[in-house]
Parts: sequence; structure tokens; C-alpha cells
Amino acid sequence: MSMLVDETVPPHQAAYDFSLFEAMESEVRYYCRKFPVVFGRARGAELYAEDGRMFTDFFCGAGTLNYGHNHPYLKRRLTEYLADDGVMHGLDMYTVAKRTFLHRLREHVLAPRGLDHKVQFCGPTGTDAVEAALKVARKATGRRGIVSFTGAYHGMSRGSLAVTGSRRARAAGQVGTADVTFVPYEDGPAGPFDSIGYLERMLVDPSSGMDLPAAVIVEPLQMEGGVYPASADWLRRLRELTTRHGVLLIFDEIQSGCGRTGTFFCFEHAGVVPDVITLSKSIGGYGLPLSMVLFRPELDVWSPGEHTGTFRGNQLAFVAGAAACELWGQEAFRTTATVAARRLERFGAELRRIEPDLTVRGLGMVLGLDFGAAGGADRADRIQRRCFDTGLIVELCGRSDEVVKVLPPLTIDLARLERGLDLLHQAVQAG
Repeated sequence: MSMLVDETVPPHQAAYDFSLFEAMESEVRYYCRKFPVVFGRARGAELYAEDGRMFTDFFCGAGTLNYGHNHPYLKRRLTEYLADDGVMHGLDMYTVAKRTFLHRLREHVLAPRGLDHKVQFCGPTGTDAVEAALKVARKATGRRGIVSFTGAYHGMSRGSLAVTGSRRARAAGQVGTADVTFVPYEDGPAGPFDSIGYLERMLVDPSSGMDLPAAVIVEPLQMEGGVYPASADWLRRLRELTTRHGVLLIFDEIQSGCGRTGTFFCFEHAGVVPDVITLSKSIGGYGLPLSMVLFRPELDVWSPGEHTGTFRGNQLAFVAGAAACELWGQEAFRTTATVAARRLERFGAELRRIEPDLTVRGLGMVLGLDFGAAGGADRADRIQRRCFDTGLIVELCGRSDEVVKVLPPLTIDLARLERGLDLLHQAVQAG
């Protein structure tokens, strides 16, 4: 039901009735506090509040909607499946929907990249994939230690939190970092660091205090840490180091994968192949829950039923995910994403010229505007609020939320992209 809103009141102060949400939902809710309207429908790069106001979405469900809202190609597959009374829940049983997804994944994603990795379905979010990846690494190597990096974010369950850098996130669950060694990422707020050289020194020194780990887990592009892309050279050096010491390399592609950086996997830019890959978010195509681990065949050391999950068989996600894989075989889809990524890169360069203290980082269809030296977290917050007031949704990230993270859908047309960038530009100027 639509509600009248006083147009003189900024959207974040509009007279929506949030009483039911506030009465029944936990205080843990977060994004609704940043974007306080009641959304009712969405299409492509546009979200509509129940009063009819439209917002351009440069948030995309924190990377879950790389293909935009209600993509017609994906929606048609879903509605056909529902109309045919397709199986809705299948645990890990064989189903037509799963077979189709696996076939499309191999045809459009894995085989063209020379990957023969096995697929393990987890349920239903990215943290489940990380948990499974850590477990299989420890089981395959017989070692417990894990190396992670400062600024890392890998999830909110216990094992994933242990390899997540944020003290605040770990403190909420009283999760420590036993068996985990943190090393500075290639780049960060304190500047560049030779983390590969440091790791080499620790691994070769028998008195370093560091045992040979089971695996190194890394985001090829740190998103929550502040949009820090790892260089191709750094990733290649990390791959060489781990191979030489017999340590497994896990790439967390949960937010950077599925085309967000211009190629399906972010690590493709470096020309390396990891032992283990975690995927979630946009792998379900339509915003539907799905997470999975890919690992080299010789690492498939599980016994049947040794790692399970009730919702590891999300059939609708298989249907939409298969259709999303097919998009990668369509030239028009690839061209649209490439053109949009180039425009986003030019936008970042334009902002740098206007404001030299602003640091801009990004890759493909992700852009991070770091206001750490240009007004700090307070300014980033003001920019986010002004964007929302004028009809644009963007997220903040970084150690103190000092980075505005820009994530348009890969499918966005130039007219809508320009509209969103204009609103963002105005907010930066006013901030």
C-alpha cells in the first residue's frame, strides 16, 4: 500500500511506518538504518520505494545482484521452472536443475579457463563456503594453520571470523584467531608492504614461530577492507610461494567474482590458478542463496556426509545461476559490461583530477572512493546520505567506513549509469 510522503522532507526522514520492523526485528539490522524507506519492487539498476520514488542502485545487494534486479532472461527461466512444478528443495540429491547448472558452469565458466576443479555445494551463504574451504584444506594437508591478511573479510560464522581481520566483527562472537597468522595485505591504509617477502622469511626460518600452514586464504580484491585490488605480480608471487612450500592457496571470490572485476574470476588478471575457490553472492544469478567451493580434484578428500547443509540444494538458484552462466556466452552482455566498466574508470579519473587528495581504487565494475585524506569517514557518511536523499544507493567500506564503494550492475545501460554518476558527483562536491 502506498503512503503519502511530504516531498519537502528528505527521503531518509520521510514519514514511513517502521513500527512493525522495529518492534519485531533485532537491533542487529544494519542496512535499513542507512536506507530508511520501504522498498517494494525493482528492475535492472532501479529500486522503487512503496511511495513510488525511484533509487538508482549502486549497491546491488553488496555484490549479490551483479546481473541487476529481476533480469528478464533469468526471470523467464525461473517462472517457467515454477510453472512446470520443478523440484524446489533437493538437499544434495540429483536433480535436473542441478545437472543443468553444472553443465552451464563447466561450459561457460570452467572449461574456457582451463579449470577442472570439483564443485561442492554448501548452504546457503558465502561464510558456509569459507568454512568448507578451510575444513577441506586442513583435512587434505593434515595441518591446522591458516594465513590470512589484514583488512580481510571472509564471513560471520566462527571459522570465517577467525580469518577476518576486523576486531569489531570477531569481538561480537568472542572469536579468537587461534591457528591463524595475519600478514599485512599488499596495500592498505598504512601503505604498501612486502607481504610475500615477509611470508617467505617466516616459512624458511625454523625459529620464526610459524608452523607450515595448511593454506593461505586471500581476496584478490579486498572489498570490505576498502576496495584494494591485489596486483597481478603480487598474486603470481603468492602462487609461486605457496606452491613451493606445499601450502594450499584459497581465493575468496565471493564478492569479487561473477564478473565484478571485468573477468568472471578476479584472479584471471594475474594468470594464476588457485587450489580452492569460494563463490557465493551473484553465483545464484537472481539474488537467490547459493554458495559453493571449487577445488582441485585431488583435494576431494571428503567422506560422504562429512560436510552437509540443509539448503545446499537451492533449486531456484541452480535455475537462475545456469541462466546467468549462459549470459557469459552472449556478446551483447559482455560488451555492455565492458563499456560500463570503462566509463566507471573514467569517472574515477575525473574525480581525482578535481580533488587531488581523494584516492580512487577499483577494477572493472567496482570503484572505491577513499576519503581518508579528503575529509575522512565523516565526509564519506555525508556523501552516502546525500546520495540517498537524491536517489542513489551506495555502500561504505574500509576500516572506518571512509571509502564509498560503487557497485553498479554489470547490465546497466549508459543512460542510467550516467544518472547515478551525476548524483554521486554532486554528492562529492557538496560533501
